[in-house]
Amino acid sequence: MAAIGVIATLTVADGKNDEFEAVFADLATAVRANEPGNVFYTLTRSRSNPQVYKVLEQYIDQDALKTHGSSDYFKAAGPKLAPCLSGAPEVEYLDAV
Repeated sequence: MAAIGVIATLTVADGKNDEFEAVFADLATAVRANEPGNVFYTLTRSRSNPQVYKVLEQYIDQDALKTHGSSDYFKAAGPKLAPCLSGAPEVEYLDAV
């Protein structure tokens, strides 16, 4: 099976950028340390709107993506990130070509 890409778009509430980035940094550290099926997991911020972030992710296969989503640290990050957001994340899944 081909690699799977993910682009998650998250809009952060005003004044919550630092808190959001700190929680995400901890999550990213855990992903990199515990998920050999993760190729990259990178947080980027929009140049045109500093409240909009995109998480760029790639996994070697569907099982690796499932491992990511079911991990304890990923589940624990949700309640920490939610108060920082001004809306629901938008997630797009992509197939590598």
